[in-house]
Amino acid sequence: MEINEELIDRLAGLARLEFEGEEKKQVQNDLNRMLGFVEKLEEVNTDGVEPLIYMTQQTSHVREDKAEVTISKEDALKNAPLKDSDYFKVPKVLKK
Repeated sequence: MEINEELIDRLAGLARLEFEGEEKKQVQNDLNRMLGFVEKLEEVNTDGVEPLIYMTQQTSHVREDKAEVTISKEDALKNAPLKDSDYFKVPKVLKK
């Protein structure tokens, strides 16, 4: 893939960026270096290598998902500035 000024201008437009003069040449150089790195990685023989899912052999242990009451309605509403029986009251935010 060739990185030219037309491509730099297109990418800059998509990213809502502006590059002038030397900046544009620096971006072009950086993109060429990145593509060179990816091309170098493509040379690595990965036959028989399993995809890496975790960085270590340890697996993540998650807790069991179970429903439990951690706070009562009364405790939750105790410090509410506005409440109506079992509910929080909030100022109206939508206009009709």
